[in-house]
Amino acid sequence: MSEPATDATVTDATRSPTATPNATRNASAEDGTPNASAPAILSAYPNPLTDGDAGEYVVVRTGGTANLTLSDGESNVSVPPDADVVAVASDPVRARNLTDRPVVAARLDLSNAGERLVLRRGGVVVAETTYGRAPDAERWNATADRWVPRGLSLRDPVSTGPANATAFVLPDDPGVVRETLRSADERILLAGYTFSSTRVADALVAAHRRGVRVRVLVEGSPVGGVSTRQADALARLARAGVAVRVVSGSRARFDYHHAKYAVADETALVSTENWKPTGTGGRKNRGWGVRVEGGRTAEELAAVFEHDFGGADAVSWRRYRRGRTFAESSPPEGDFPRRVAAESVAVEEVRVLTAPGNAGSAVVERFDGAERSIDVLAPRMDPDGRFFDALRRAANRGVRVRILLSNAWYDEEANAALVNRTETLRERGYDIEARIARPDGRFGKVHAKGAVVDGERTFVGSLNWNDRAATENREVVLELVGEDPASYYAAAFDADWRASEPGGGWWGTKTKTTATLALGALCSLALATWVTKKTVRFDG
Repeated sequence: MSEPATDATVTDATRSPTATPNATRNASAEDGTPNASAPAILSAYPNPLTDGDAGEYVVVRTGGTANLTLSDGESNVSVPPDADVVAVASDPVRARNLTDRPVVAARLDLSNAGERLVLRRGGVVVAETTYGRAPDAERWNATADRWVPRGLSLRDPVSTGPANATAFVLPDDPGVVRETLRSADERILLAGYTFSSTRVADALVAAHRRGVRVRVLVEGSPVGGVSTRQADALARLARAGVAVRVVSGSRARFDYHHAKYAVADETALVSTENWKPTGTGGRKNRGWGVRVEGGRTAEELAAVFEHDFGGADAVSWRRYRRGRTFAESSPPEGDFPRRVAAESVAVEEVRVLTAPGNAGSAVVERFDGAERSIDVLAPRMDPDGRFFDALRRAANRGVRVRILLSNAWYDEEANAALVNRTETLRERGYDIEARIARPDGRFGKVHAKGAVVDGERTFVGSLNWNDRAATENREVVLELVGEDPASYYAAAFDADWRASEPGGGWWGTKTKTTATLALGALCSLALATWVTKKTVRFDG
């Protein structure tokens, strides 16, 4: 597989513990921003898993500059200015099978144990990078200071401009999902973590039969395993002729393919929920979703899908299922009232965010820039991670921060501890509060991953609020700019927040949440025997 044609810049944490953070210095403008035309070291591929590492290379941006030399500490080689970006390799024939860049021959020997590469112009250092031990078949992205699995292209945030959209929440209005799929005439691209919805499968099979090109991509190792219900649903799609692939194997580009989106013709749908009855089916989870009309957002998500669907780690369903057993699953849960209807909203700007790459840093940047308020709806949050740290910083400068967390039994201990953490911060003057959701018959549990910032920006997508999700998982998030969508999701958040008022139930005070920790420990002991007999399934 060839290297992507673009070495995108990201600022997320490094993927590999062996990477040397902040180890690259490339030319910058006077204001400190990277100079996109100056000579620079873009990437290195020292361990391509070939005999003698034949085909290893370093990608250099020359900017048309003459008199450039590249050094690995042992040898200096000239870098010709023939092309704007070139790959320098000692075995150019093998290297051309590994990259789409123009390849120039030069005697360069890269160490798999780590290397310092220096680019000079006329003897003066203009760029350098240092990498640690090279993982098998991974590229060193020098602009991001991180290792990237071969076949993974890190993307920048993409603005797709203004759009008309339909905002909806689950379980209140699952019809938006089905309507979107049923309306397709030419293509459906569906990406998910899990897939077990009979209704969605019905819509996909029907679309395929009327001539729509349908493709599905899901995660091969979800927490708890692939359920028998999912196996049956995917097998049905494959038998009908739908192209189904599963991200799987030791060379997988992501820890988890956790994204939850679909492209139907020129319409994009992004959700916080899995393709299952309790998720997009509206049978349990509190989730957020948005359908965006117009081709630009759809085309950007289609590009993400094509990249992921075409990877070597995306194997066919028939190949994946050979010799596998699947986890028993429970039937979907009950029905809930429709209290929040879907609503048409005008979005001033849509930004497509993805992980690995940019989603985590983009969210933190908005939190750090908040001036009035941040409302976060999430299953759980890492109290030691950068997302909570950004919320803490915001609360310290006077921004009102509200965090509404899942009521699921398997999250209760960690979430009660986070509530206690925020109460301690409040006692120190921080404007921050966290609550455990009290569904009160309106939904089963919180599974949404959403935020509204300053009543002007809304985040809707699959990204859980922890650092590893932002750096290791495939996640897709839409940032919706404008008061129209923000007002819709803020109203939905406010309703759930008010229903979870402290004192209205078990949750709320520090004493009660501390007691919950003890109760959680007792419950864990009681459940231990049961867990050994039954797979416990955690939604992603």
